[in-house]
Amino acid sequence: MADVLSLSCVVGDAMQRNQVMRHDMKPKAANKKIIGPAITVKLTAGDIVDCLEVFEVVKPGDVIVIDAFGETETSIWGGLMSGLARNAGVAGAVIDGSCRDTDESRMLDFPITAKVSGPRAAHTAYSGRKEPIEINVPISCGGVIVHPGDLIVADEIGVAVVPYDRLEEVYALAREQADKEIATREEILKGATVEELLRKFGRI
Repeated sequence: MADVLSLSCVVGDAMQRNQVMRHDMKPKAANKKIIGPAITVKLTAGDIVDCLEVFEVVKPGDVIVIDAFGETETSIWGGLMSGLARNAGVAGAVIDGSCRDTDESRMLDFPITAKVSGPRAAHTAYSGRKEPIEINVPISCGGVIVHPGDLIVADEIGVAVVPYDRLEEVYALAREQADKEIATREEILKGATVEELLRKFGRI
């Protein structure tokens, strides 16, 4: 079985449904899980620019998490950004906003989770301006406050965010929850009823 901290549902259950991003935050490119510590990027509402500066600080295994204020009409991530991120060893990108060139990102096998996708680029390519942008500050992404270093867990179902100072606690709870679900599935295959499952496990 995959490690429990790579499953958004189990992690969300372990945190009692807290720290789970909105339902519209879904994979837009490569069909693979994203898991790793957050490098946060905060853009400015109504003045969306490319976040090229993030490549000055990102490390292999990081997840780039971008607060683009849910902007749906201007994409702030495309195929070239995916190529740069893959070369830097980035685990994936999570964007509360729009991305584009998803076909190129799939070809690169680089996973992106975003609110939407669309062809309209940010103005940086034309104006050259890359400000204002803030990196590694607390942000809001998908309805969840994300701090630098928080663990991002994204898959085909959604995104969960584990606060850095709760990693050990949440891992233990997620492990317990995953084991309970495995046991529950085994009982279901044996023909257990709802009443029997609730009596034995307390939940379904």
